[in-house]
Amino acid sequence: MKKDIHPKYREVVFVDTSSDLKFLTRSTIGTSETIEWEDGNTYPMARVEISSASHPFYTGKQILVDSGGRVERFRRRYGRESFTTGTEAAEGEAGA
Repeated sequence: MKKDIHPKYREVVFVDTSSDLKFLTRSTIGTSETIEWEDGNTYPMARVEISSASHPFYTGKQILVDSGGRVERFRRRYGRESFTTGTEAAEGEAGA
């Protein structure tokens, strides 16, 4: 078996940014942030947007999570307010 090819497997604290849930588990994720845990030790910290505390399937509530406004960014890029489907375009040509 080759040495030094596997990622470092260590304890990491994951923080859900939408619900402030924090949990300690083991992972290979790379992160430069650290946090002091309840036991007084300092662990690497990874931020996540959704966990079991904020996911609609587990909470039963719909929480709107906008990840950058993809639709608005698409509309700005292509400069059109509305888009037609293929059938609407064909009907417009047939009526002309």
